[in-house]
Amino acid sequence: MLTKRIIPCLDIKNGRTVKGINFLGLKDAGDPIELAKKYTDEGADELVFLDISATQEGRKTTKEMVLEIAKQINIPFTVGGGISSIEDVSILLNNGADKISINSSAVMHPELINQLAKTFGRQCIVVAIDAKKINNNWNVYLSGGSIPTTLDLFSWSKEVESRGAGEILFTSMNHDGTKNGFANEALAKLSSELNIPVIASGGAGKQQHFIDVFKQGKADAALAASVFHFGEIDIINLKKTLKQQQIEVRL
Repeated sequence: MLTKRIIPCLDIKNGRTVKGINFLGLKDAGDPIELAKKYTDEGADELVFLDISATQEGRKTTKEMVLEIAKQINIPFTVGGGISSIEDVSILLNNGADKISINSSAVMHPELINQLAKTFGRQCIVVAIDAKKINNNWNVYLSGGSIPTTLDLFSWSKEVESRGAGEILFTSMNHDGTKNGFANEALAKLSSELNIPVIASGGAGKQQHFIDVFKQGKADAALAASVFHFGEIDIINLKKTLKQQQIEVRL
């Protein structure tokens, strides 16, 4: 049985870790390099680094910071933000990223998924999907949740898998930063329809939410930000709680 993963997420803007609610109202959450080292020491399974304003600002992910973080950690490290070419991915992997995450560029140029999977192997291609539930439909959004599309979460996820994505990182914009729990119904549907791992994002507020996302949402991994950044949940204690609930985790 595969172990479930706990993944802290560093949303980076102007060189600082930030966190908001429903993708809005960002506030400072600390130095990303210090946080990366802290989470590695605390037993995180992986780390996700998202340069959240790179696409909106029309620039590439900050490769220098990726290099600095990679020096501090010894766990798998996924990097996203402003990635739109084979060259971008090559630079980030050479700077220490283990996986890359694409979002807006995957929607605008779906063939990029095929190209990256063929060039680097699907194991290091994560497609991030930001979606909002409106009138019972899950609509996909781009550019840090600022641009709506006509894409449906579930059909887009299936296409992404067929094109070569190795994992899906689904963030519910409705749940993001609310600390009211993950979008377990949508996650369970995704997990049942896909053959690749699903990473849950958006809504973590207490340990019970992680139990629920694995038992009800059937997620393969759970990503969270503010509850870790501000010390509300300790990763080691969380994993012990999950273990007590017969959820297989790496301690």
